[in-house]
Amino acid sequence: MRPLQHALPGALAEILRAAPLSDGKVTCAWMAAVGPALGRATAVKLERRVLIVETTSPQWSREIMRSSRVILGRLQRFLGSDAVETIEVRRA
Repeated sequence: MRPLQHALPGALAEILRAAPLSDGKVTCAWMAAVGPALGRATAVKLERRVLIVETTSPQWSREIMRSSRVILGRLQRFLGSDAVETIEVRRA
């Protein structure tokens, strides 16, 4: 038997992939991919498979750029491999 915390990411990924692509779905996937601290410091929108991430500080921008490969993999798991191709970071 697997602990619940190990099953939730897989269940969330299945639910998100099944839902139509929307701003809310992208935001939910972003929050799940990066966690609450980074989620509060950013705003996201998806434009033609490019996830635009606006940050509140240069430090958060650097953290996202440094972790972009991991974040992108998580987003693709939640949204589908063809939903997001790249992440572009901007300062708000």
